[in-house]
Amino acid sequence: MERIFSEYFPYVRHPAVLPDTVVDGVDRVRHPVVIVGGGPTGLALALGLARHGVRPVVLEADDTVCTGSRAGAFTRRTIEIFQQLGIAEDVMATGLGWSQGWTWWRDQEVLRLQMPHDEDQQYPPAVSHLQNWIEHLMVEASAARDAADIRWQSSFDGIESTSDGAKVRVHSPAGDYTMQADHVVACDGGRSRVREALGLSLQGTRYAGRYVIIDVRMETADLPSGRRCWFDPASKPGGTLLMYKKPDGMVRFDYQLTDDEDEAVEMEPDRVFARVDAHLAMLGIARPWQPVWMTLYRASAMTLDSYRHGRVLFAGDAAHLVPIFGVRGMNSSIDDAHNLAWKLAWVVRGLAGESMLDSYSDERVYAARENLRFAMKSAEFMAPPSPPFRLMRDAVLSLAAKHPRLAQLANPRQHSAIPLVASPLNARAEGSEAFAAGPAPGEIVPECPLRFDGEHTWLTRLLGPHFTALWFGDADRAPRIDSALPFEMRCLHRSSDSSDNSDGITRLWRKYGADEGTLYLVRPDGHVLGRWRGVPAARLADEVHAALARVRSQTA
Repeated sequence: MERIFSEYFPYVRHPAVLPDTVVDGVDRVRHPVVIVGGGPTGLALALGLARHGVRPVVLEADDTVCTGSRAGAFTRRTIEIFQQLGIAEDVMATGLGWSQGWTWWRDQEVLRLQMPHDEDQQYPPAVSHLQNWIEHLMVEASAARDAADIRWQSSFDGIESTSDGAKVRVHSPAGDYTMQADHVVACDGGRSRVREALGLSLQGTRYAGRYVIIDVRMETADLPSGRRCWFDPASKPGGTLLMYKKPDGMVRFDYQLTDDEDEAVEMEPDRVFARVDAHLAMLGIARPWQPVWMTLYRASAMTLDSYRHGRVLFAGDAAHLVPIFGVRGMNSSIDDAHNLAWKLAWVVRGLAGESMLDSYSDERVYAARENLRFAMKSAEFMAPPSPPFRLMRDAVLSLAAKHPRLAQLANPRQHSAIPLVASPLNARAEGSEAFAAGPAPGEIVPECPLRFDGEHTWLTRLLGPHFTALWFGDADRAPRIDSALPFEMRCLHRSSDSSDNSDGITRLWRKYGADEGTLYLVRPDGHVLGRWRGVPAARLADEVHAALARVRSQTA
């Protein structure tokens, strides 16, 4: 039921081209990685693989990026990943950062959400943007770096698994062909044809709640950026409605259809437009607006049990469907891609064995289940599954203004990075639990501004496509670690004149619970693998070697 009324920006249309390597219906080149689906997950994975030295093929059925804006809010963690992929500056130049949200019960404000934000952060907690524009930036970045072979108008048409890879059938207006790959990654969305071809199905819950989503263009200078949510508003009695300000003079409305409303009738443009008019009138906003795009959304909380099936892997909506409440959809998919990119690249490059890919599945299935656990609570609060549940929900909202603890039940619990506390790659180093502060194994490294090598920067910018050792102490005393894996040592020395915190190092030491000789070992995706302190340099080198060996043993 998608409807397009006008374009968001001048889309670039890409022709169907038969690769030069295709002869008599067969691609004569064997490819290390074929990604099925050129949406945000597939494009982020392609850029991530290229960052680690692997150039994949991307099969995209359409001739351009997605038609609707779709995902509209992106978390700080996602923007930090975009920084690693080289597109964060362009995203932030046009996006709208925010940290607040407001919730109303009818005409009464019952909750004001304030997401954590302080001077240690490089990016705001959330950024409103357009998925299609971000996909466009990814495509431009890929072309500028020759990061991937994106084959437009090329549809997945079947797969045959082999002992050492897979054979993929491709349909294109330029000619059909087959191609061989060492690994295939399905990033082809919630209706994944790869998943269907392998006879796999998502397990979980499909909710009865239905939501109309419409983007409109209007004057937005006086509208606040942030999440605004109404329960039982005068503009939509008995339902819920969300409203976001977006870039380029855009506003998104997302409202619930009640059980007795016929979606075919309610999706008629005049009915949807009347809802927008009614809500703007309720807010006292009288100004012209133009529709851009609308669609119907159904919430689902589902996942595959495993994201690895031989040489075929799954990521994003092809692997799991997460209710959008709390902006968990595309954000969790970008996390999938960031986790998989370095592991798959290392397997391709011979730095790790095939079983490294099991750790991707283990970690991201765990993260998906945690996401679903939080998202299901929000989905049930937004669209109660039964009359008794709705009665209790409405009672909570009616009392929330006077009882702040009850108001927290309406908190959507915005998506954040899931700590991989049970990861098989974590180094359970003796003494890690003794740290009074700082990230434990499996957690994401916290951001902090600092001065490094004479320049002002951010801690996350010291990370790269390699393991990073953060050494707190004198560089002359840092352990010398000879590793066959990609590895960089970052020495964070606290000089005698650092007490005023002018260089950020003192704050960083305090934030990480560091003493002289503390070391954190950080994975390429920003998760802490292990941490040690109070160990002589020679022994610490052995400890780090053991942690790296543990990673390699997981991949043997």
